[in-house]
Amino acid sequence: MQKLIVFNSVSLDGYFSDANSDMSFAHNAIPDVEWDAFVESNASGGGTLLFGRITYELMANFWPTAQAAEQMPVVAERMNNLTKVVFSRTLDKVSWSNTKLVKNDLMGEIRKMKNEAGEGMAILGSGSIVSQLTDYRLIDEYQIVVIPVVLGKGRTMFEGVAQNLPLRLIKTRSFINGNVLLCYEPKLADKI
Repeated sequence: MQKLIVFNSVSLDGYFSDANSDMSFAHNAIPDVEWDAFVESNASGGGTLLFGRITYELMANFWPTAQAAEQMPVVAERMNNLTKVVFSRTLDKVSWSNTKLVKNDLMGEIRKMKNEAGEGMAILGSGSIVSQLTDYRLIDEYQIVVIPVVLGKGRTMFEGVAQNLPLRLIKTRSFINGNVLLCYEPKLADKI
């Protein structure tokens, strides 16, 4: 069974995007060699990337560009070559390499994918998908990077979650730039 993780950045006050759906706060301006190495190493894994429409459009408009290849060549190469699935009822087609469009049955498709052989799946951004899959207890691990910035208002990635989900901290790591990685998994009794 494939493991499904969420990897997202949040502000210190818990928002994964600001009030205008901008996520650029996550790109910390403080240089940090250790953080850069972590990002590259994280991108080096295999598996499948999962997106909602908004995150897909943001990613597809950046990673295939010359700017991405120049700024972050290792990450750009991996983002462009990994298998990607975008869940959207409104998109009619996708053009980013190695991307499949799924227009309906999010839960059924995720359950099917989890039961297939593979190296795992990671959701990036995509708050509405995170919320839905959280309610259905389909996420195996939440990897959250807290960015040292206060946004004041915005969106949480758990908007609309209908029931509490107790989590267990399994790993932490802090970086010179002030970012802190927190990894949680659902407590066993709460997994379906």
